[in-house]
Amino acid sequence: MVSKSIARPSARFARHPFKAFAATAIALFAAACATSTPYAPADRGGGYGFSEQRIEANRYRVMFRGNSSTTRETVENYLLYRAAELTIANGYDHFLIVENDTEANTTYRSTTTGFGAGYGPGWGPAFYGRYRYGYAFPYYAWGWGWGFPADTYTQEYTRYSAVAFVLMQKGPKPDNEPRAFTARDVIENLQPFVAAQRPDESI
Repeated sequence: MVSKSIARPSARFARHPFKAFAATAIALFAAACATSTPYAPADRGGGYGFSEQRIEANRYRVMFRGNSSTTRETVENYLLYRAAELTIANGYDHFLIVENDTEANTTYRSTTTGFGAGYGPGWGPAFYGRYRYGYAFPYYAWGWGWGFPADTYTQEYTRYSAVAFVLMQKGPKPDNEPRAFTARDVIENLQPFVAAQRPDESI
């Protein structure tokens, strides 16, 4: 029984080598995209990263937007870290999170793989189209057209965005204010986490 279950996929891919290639291509593409958003300004990566807007001399709106491989914890830590950096850069000692929110944006993407003598402007490992009776029916799709049975994959992507209104002040933070953070303490405690999440720029 074990030998049959192992041999069946191999035989199928031997009959349809393009399908085996597509499965490998999709796996490699997913692995390449599984890199979280680094701690960097948003203009470096299509809107992902940190940004801020100065509202008053000591008040900022700070935001960090992550891609689908960035966890909620990471997004919120990066926002606090950026708020602490701005506090010190502006000559203040502590900051208050006056108002904050973390938004989760979830999308779904379906990909259909199929091969044959198709149409379209070129060849590729996947295309989008209708899925009926185990075959892919393209509509001006990119990739292979009519052909072998196609597989449809649906993936869920969640992107987190954290935003906060930050009030900066001088002197030690109030002991009875849970929304207050000492800027240098935040940087000292989160700096190892931020450094560990940075990509290896030597590669």
